[in-house]
Amino acid sequence: MTTEQMNDYFEELEAVCLKNDNIAPRLFEEYGVNKGLRDENGKGVLTGLTNISKIVSSKIVDNQKIPCDGELWYRGYRVEDLIHCLGQNEFGFEKIAYLLLMGKLPDEREKEDFDRIIGECRTLPTNFTRDVIMKAPSEDVMNSMTRSILTLASYDKKVKEPSVSNSLRQCIQLISEFPLLAVYGYNAYNHYEKNESMYIHHPDKQLSTAENLLMLLRPDRKYTLTEAKVLDTALILHMEHGGGNNSTFTTRVVTSSGSDTYSTMAAAMCSLKGPKHGGANIKVMEMMDDIRAHIKDYSDKDEIEAYLRRIVDKDAFDQKGLIYGMGHAVYSISDPRERVFKDYVKQLAEEKKRQKDLELYENIEMLAPKIIADKRHIYKGVSPNVDFYSGFVYDMLGIPVELYTAMFAVARIVGWSAHRIEEMICTDKIIRPAYMSVMEEKRLS
Repeated sequence: MTTEQMNDYFEELEAVCLKNDNIAPRLFEEYGVNKGLRDENGKGVLTGLTNISKIVSSKIVDNQKIPCDGELWYRGYRVEDLIHCLGQNEFGFEKIAYLLLMGKLPDEREKEDFDRIIGECRTLPTNFTRDVIMKAPSEDVMNSMTRSILTLASYDKKVKEPSVSNSLRQCIQLISEFPLLAVYGYNAYNHYEKNESMYIHHPDKQLSTAENLLMLLRPDRKYTLTEAKVLDTALILHMEHGGGNNSTFTTRVVTSSGSDTYSTMAAAMCSLKGPKHGGANIKVMEMMDDIRAHIKDYSDKDEIEAYLRRIVDKDAFDQKGLIYGMGHAVYSISDPRERVFKDYVKQLAEEKKRQKDLELYENIEMLAPKIIADKRHIYKGVSPNVDFYSGFVYDMLGIPVELYTAMFAVARIVGWSAHRIEEMICTDKIIRPAYMSVMEEKRLS
């Protein structure tokens, strides 16, 4: 078969699938099945319990459910309190990673021990970078990382030992190694596929995760305190978000089957890379590039509003009718991560002389909710989510777009690890949801 014939064949198969795999929408309503395990208000179906984090988007007042400013809690602490309690020059990723994994804030000795272990584990097996990461460079850094995660399993003599202590060791090693897998994976692609210069810096055991990321990425290894502090904050805000998000639920499902840590984290990576999950900030950046190309005056609210309405009317950008970075599956009035992050975004924009770009973002943040409300029948409010600004921050930090979702993974591996350990400790049952068959019975003639 020629390539064209093969394509025609698979298009024919697609038509057969579309005909035979289609389930009438009325059946979902008839049997009370919530698509995506969410009701029409976006609330998830209760599938488990967790003591790791909590998301609050509404409160009960006089027996009525009232939307409120969003809250995100890590192990009993509001995330903004954890961030605001850090010293001006203190990096908190490792400290809050300890909190999520262990369920308590570390004392001074525990913090020093944990920092030392993270630093010592921030290395890869001999020749791993050359033999694994550089052998098959890919623009899809998430795929490159996932391949590396699965390959790391072959270097672990205790890969299948099912104890909690062994899984903790594996999780902490992966938390330490993720920055290397991400940056080295990108550098290999940048060199072999984009014909750019390649530099492979060794990590510094004394530096924080955020500092190492910036140092590894840059030819001169240099970064400012503001840059590192903003990236550290972004990582903290992305490291955990309740047990119901897609990749964390994947972590729970695979863990419940008894699978090893490496396979579990690889599965979570495959979930996170989906554009409906971890790739959202890339769509925001693509949209912002399009808006900049069509808006002359970033301070002209009327001009900005007119173009945003065109986007919602499917007359501009990608014709999907979405203003990316606006709205969230859970939050309505506000996303607490975006509220906290905004102050750090302003600091970085000032340092980078990007105030005009920030003004455009802030005008869109102000105008978009009303435009969306005018155009659509929505069940809850719309506000900017953390992805609205995270891509802008990565751009100001000089982080390439190919690494945006990988940055999410570098943070979220902490939450995945905490949920894996909790799943191992709290239940020995495999997760097996029910599906009702609506299949029509047939007879062979």
